[in-house]
Order: sequence, then C-alpha cells, then structure tokens
Amino acid sequence: MRSTKATKARAVAAALTVAGFWAAGAAHADPAPAPGPAPGPAAKTMIDANGTFKVGTDIAPGTYTSAGPVTDAVCSWKRSNGDGVVDNAMTKKPQVVQIDPTDTTFTTRDCQPWQLTDCSQGCEQPTTSPGALLGQLGTFLAPRLAGPPPAGPPPPSAAPSPSG
Repeated sequence: MRSTKATKARAVAAALTVAGFWAAGAAHADPAPAPGPAPGPAAKTMIDANGTFKVGTDIAPGTYTSAGPVTDAVCSWKRSNGDGVVDNAMTKKPQVVQIDPTDTTFTTRDCQPWQLTDCSQGCEQPTTSPGALLGQLGTFLAPRLAGPPPAGPPPPSAAPSPSG
C-alpha cells in the first residue's frame, strides 16, 4: 500500500501542474487590442480670427453669421472649393454665409466673429433696398464728384473805360 504522504504529494503536484498550465494559457492569451489613435479635435463652429480655414478640419460646414466688419474696416470673406472661388464679398454689413461640405476653405479678414447658426427657422441674408444702397453710394461718391465750389462772377475789370 502506498503511503498517504506520497499520494497527497502527487495530488498537490498534479494540482499545481494544472494550475500552472492554466496560468500559462492565460499569460499567453492574446492581449486586448490597443486602442486606436485618439480622434483629433472636432472642427470648430466659431471663427474668431483672420485666416484661411479648412472646411471639415478647422471649421465645420454649415451656415455662419457675422455682425459685419470690425471697427473702421471692411469685412471680406471667400469660399473656395477644388475649382476655385465659389462665393465672396467685401462689406460693411452683417453677413450670413452657407459653407458647404464640398467647400475646401473659408477665408475671412476684418470681420467680427463668425458663429455656426441653426437655420432651421431660416437665416436670411440682410437685404438693403436699392434706394438705400444708392443713397450710400451717393454719400460715398458725392464729395469726390463735386469738385471745387463754383466760382462767383468775375471780378470787375481794372481796364480803363473807353473815353470818347
């Protein structure tokens, strides 16, 4: 008959062997895949500086509004796609611009901040009546077209009068 000590030792050895194989299997299991690169920063929905911005990377497409130019300036903006300029303006008025997903860049200079706007209720471009526009044009051109003030009557001649 075998000794109980030997039997217990074999049982312990067998248990350790099974535990060892199990641990080795767990240790050699494929590790969880590494997480992918962190997503880049989301495209901005506000433009608060002069520059050219890439649509979809720097700024999100959509409808943007600006209150117009910064003090004593003219607000200028330009939308471009792969074929060239899509739309542009130079203005002193508030602006509403639709930047399409197919646009590649949006350039702005001397405008107040642009803010992405929800136009589900409608965003209309501010309009100016033709009369008001002509009035503005007149005040701009009038001083340049007027020239010097008209001269009065010629001064009296100092030439001697005919005597007879």
